[in-house]
Amino acid sequence: MSRALIVIDVQESFRVRPLWAETLNSGVAEPVNRLVDLARAAGDLVVWVLHTEPGSGNPFDPATGHVRLFEELNEPLPGEPLLRKTSHNAFTTTNLQQILTTHGVGELRICGIRAEQCVETTTRVASDLGYDVTFVSDATTTDPLGRFSAADILERTETVLRDRFARIATVAELESEDQGESEDKAGTESTAQAEVAASTA
Repeated sequence: MSRALIVIDVQESFRVRPLWAETLNSGVAEPVNRLVDLARAAGDLVVWVLHTEPGSGNPFDPATGHVRLFEELNEPLPGEPLLRKTSHNAFTTTNLQQILTTHGVGELRICGIRAEQCVETTTRVASDLGYDVTFVSDATTTDPLGRFSAADILERTETVLRDRFARIATVAELESEDQGESEDKAGTESTAQAEVAASTA
């Protein structure tokens, strides 16, 4: 089963709004980049998603020039889709599902902005579509909302998603898991090579 990383709305639209000063993790690009590096090293598909609201005149209107990835993010490589959505989830107004089906993807890692909105909604829809989803908490951020702090909102999001719609994991946990998988694979290949050498000796 193939795997894909979905990076949702890590775009300049958020940083030009005053509320960004209160975001939970203004340095979210760093853990996202680590996830991207991890995905590429494993041969996973990386899909980039931007939120757009054409004609709105707000920071999500493409005409403003803010609908672009954070400058410090790793640049998308050739073959890595860059999708533009107009719905909260990344499926409804894009061809994301078609792309994942074409690549034989059954497992997703999801991160981005905002935890309780586009990232959570995409996670829920992905789960309902049958994908095995991991919500990467420390590569996801959000802002305060009403009486709830940004940390409260992320905790609430993790709580309602955990074991219902997704597994909750950190970047470090995934790095450790992938390292273990890589070592297991190397060990299996080494054993197979040794067996072949022994049989031809």
